[in-house]
Amino acid sequence: MSDRIIAACGNDCAACPRCTAHPFEKTEEELRRTAELWMKIGYRDHVVSNEEIACIGCKAENWCRYGAVSCCAEKGIPTCAACSLYPCERMRECFAVTLSFEPKCREVCTEAEYAQLRRAFFEKERNLAAQRGTAEGRD
Repeated sequence: MSDRIIAACGNDCAACPRCTAHPFEKTEEELRRTAELWMKIGYRDHVVSNEEIACIGCKAENWCRYGAVSCCAEKGIPTCAACSLYPCERMRECFAVTLSFEPKCREVCTEAEYAQLRRAFFEKERNLAAQRGTAEGRD
């Protein structure tokens, strides 16, 4: 089992506390704690249901604030790292908005929560850069 699953936008799904795709199933309690964490850090304005917080992975039909999933699907590429236009304006905005949550997370999260969120979300640009380096190395 890989310890990394990189989403179109660079998120590391394997580290995400919302990911419930096999083999990353979460208990009802884990999902409830994630919903509470999302409210605490400002990702949601209230504690949402376990069904709403759970994620089985990116699909083109899922809502994506930056359109990364549908854009990658349209181009037939696995992540934004494979795009000749990377980083486009949408991805630069995605990186900036994501990083804007980091100070609040450092403030309100436990060390373990912050470490998980850092790996899952705050390293997305690094994850995509690593994929570009790998892809460019094969060309």
